[in-house]
Amino acid sequence: MAYFAKLNNNNIVENVISINNSVITDANGTEQEQLGIDFINQLYNTNDIWKQTSYNTYGGIHQLGETPFRKNYAGIGFTYDANRDAFIPQKPYNSWVLNEDTCLWESPVVRPELTQEQIDNKNYYTWNEETQSWTLQTI
Repeated sequence: MAYFAKLNNNNIVENVISINNSVITDANGTEQEQLGIDFINQLYNTNDIWKQTSYNTYGGIHQLGETPFRKNYAGIGFTYDANRDAFIPQKPYNSWVLNEDTCLWESPVVRPELTQEQIDNKNYYTWNEETQSWTLQTI
């Protein structure tokens, strides 16, 4: 399947749809993004802005070992950054900074590793924006 993200005028993802790979494959067997865009706009009788996205790409890495595409699989609310040619998720906290390599947001303090005992006790960390620190939680 080929996945396409619909962008609004502010380059925010409004929708993500899938179409058959055969739609975007030209006579030479090469995938062409524009074929998908043209197909979708004709199907919906629109002239919307669509960008192809890779279901298997996260943080600039393709999970199946293939070539990563646009840093991250697009989700509703993500921003498409044309300069980076990347989909960037919404910023979760004001203090977090964008990692230019992954186009993912990172906390200013590295999350501590859980010990095996904490894992066994179903503990997890959450970010506390007020204290700029990670807080251990229990289920």
